[in-house]
Amino acid sequence: MMWFFAVLVVLVLGGVAMVASGRGGSMPPAYDDRPDLALPDDRPIAAQDLRRVRFPLAFRGYRMSDVDALLARLATELDDELEDERRDEREGERSDEPGPGPDGPASSGEPPRL
Repeated sequence: MMWFFAVLVVLVLGGVAMVASGRGGSMPPAYDDRPDLALPDDRPIAAQDLRRVRFPLAFRGYRMSDVDALLARLATELDDELEDERRDEREGERSDEPGPGPDGPASSGEPPRL
């Protein structure tokens, strides 16, 4: 009886070794079963979009890659908006500056300095 169990253990270990080495066939490719965050790609993210976001749960909380991707996108959009505002302010300041008048660059009434 002991020989039977010894042979059985050897056969089981051999089978495990075959599967581990890839001879028993490969596993099917993994598929992503996480739901999409359903954020718009064709426009900037609005406050209502953020209120609807639900992150899929992982073994120990939220998936860091999903949260990091959303935070990176928000940071980029906020930087773009800030840059647009600064550009608009600079263009507004340029339009407020007096340009060259009919007398040349110094149109403040003083004669041009030579």
